[in-house]
Amino acid sequence: MAMSRVMGIDYGSRHIGIALSDELRITASGYETVNWNGEDDEWALNRIAEIVKEKNVGVIVLGKPRRTDGGQSETEVKANAFGKKLEELTGIAPVLKDERYTTVIASRYLHEQNIKAKKQKKVIDQEAAAIIVREYLEQQR
Repeated sequence: MAMSRVMGIDYGSRHIGIALSDELRITASGYETVNWNGEDDEWALNRIAEIVKEKNVGVIVLGKPRRTDGGQSETEVKANAFGKKLEELTGIAPVLKDERYTTVIASRYLHEQNIKAKKQKKVIDQEAAAIIVREYLEQQR
């Protein structure tokens, strides 16, 4: 009884962390970091849409990068616009989720796993995206 996966997106102006749940939606792990120039998001959007298709994604949870004071950041405005474009491409309206401290939590987790700083840099956005998915899955239970 396979279900669709949940994709988490940790949106950033240079790196977009992608994580996927398993098809039973029990757990999530980092999948890929999409690197882009911060301006032309077409390549990044197309790559994410490709993953959605290939991996049977049914739900997209897009991290909403709020400021720590709860106000809307410039990055959040860009993430919202990115989410709208992604919906046009995939037909899936992203669920927006506050992701204020996910990178801090991801960094602590990777540090506790004794992952070297150089390797952390490559996977931190994926781990932040995995936290977004895990929190979403917990809320759905």
